[in-house]
Amino acid sequence: MTSLLFKSGAAALALAAAASAWAQTYPAKPITWIVPFAAGGPTDALARHIAERVAREVGQPIVIDNSPGAGGTVGTAKAARAAPDGYTMLVGHMGYMGAAPALYKKLNYDPVKDFAPVFRFPDTPLVLMVRKEHPAKDIKALVDFGKANPDKLFISNAGVGSSSHLIAALFATSAGMKVSLVPYKGAGPALIDVIGGQVDGMFDQTNTAMPQITEGKVRPLAVTSKVRLPQFKDVPTLAETVLPNFEASTWYGIYAPKGTPKEVLDKVQAAYLKVMTDKAFTDKMANQAIQMLPPEQYTGTALGKHTEAEVARWKAVAAKTSISLD
Repeated sequence: MTSLLFKSGAAALALAAAASAWAQTYPAKPITWIVPFAAGGPTDALARHIAERVAREVGQPIVIDNSPGAGGTVGTAKAARAAPDGYTMLVGHMGYMGAAPALYKKLNYDPVKDFAPVFRFPDTPLVLMVRKEHPAKDIKALVDFGKANPDKLFISNAGVGSSSHLIAALFATSAGMKVSLVPYKGAGPALIDVIGGQVDGMFDQTNTAMPQITEGKVRPLAVTSKVRLPQFKDVPTLAETVLPNFEASTWYGIYAPKGTPKEVLDKVQAAYLKVMTDKAFTDKMANQAIQMLPPEQYTGTALGKHTEAEVARWKAVAAKTSISLD
């Protein structure tokens, strides 16, 4: 028995040593980040922006794999089933990593149990925009129109489960309106139809909405941040106008399949935290109205706690509203 225990212990030590040696050489090939939305949208744009910088730090390219479908849950399930070797990771999002467990009756993954959090991105507020010719000149007029005309206010979104869908639904419910939420296969097509006048408006993330607003293609009515944003100083918050205490932003994070070695997670997290000390880089993001977080909020530990809290939050929201993805 003693001999067997010794051999077992020795084997375990050898395995641990081999894993440690492997982690020291990581990454030895390109890393894939799965983005469960179409290319060209805000999630894809921010992921590529950050991936480029992290790739420089880890010394290997980061390849973006766009795997859209079912509000991001298709690509997320794909990431959950990937080998836990550090070469496939998920660009997580508030929809499929926070709200989905409350909104889908059946989900092929668990955001908390099936993933290891690596690091969190800065948050991105949204801006509610309407087509240029829309008669509502301010947010109060839009809400009044929505209340007086049930289902006749058409709000496009990037697809079920996207932040533009979830926050639009939460906005409508909070304001006591019944609106028509129109899903598209991405934020790009949804915005094109706002510009073209086929729908009344949409919530879009500030970093992708800014060029359209600057060029006068759409009119901004309100932002979802707690306070006004410097880039949209003349645009009021929803909280200061029609919905006191309303605040919402899109949050993101990088996750690895459960079982990925801690040494690998630590190495990728360290590379990202180094990127976030580059003032030129963070200033560029802040200039796009992306909200920077306290440094301690970028870690995997913080992301894990935030994910658990968001899953609980959206379960409470779903119980009080009519938001549903099934």
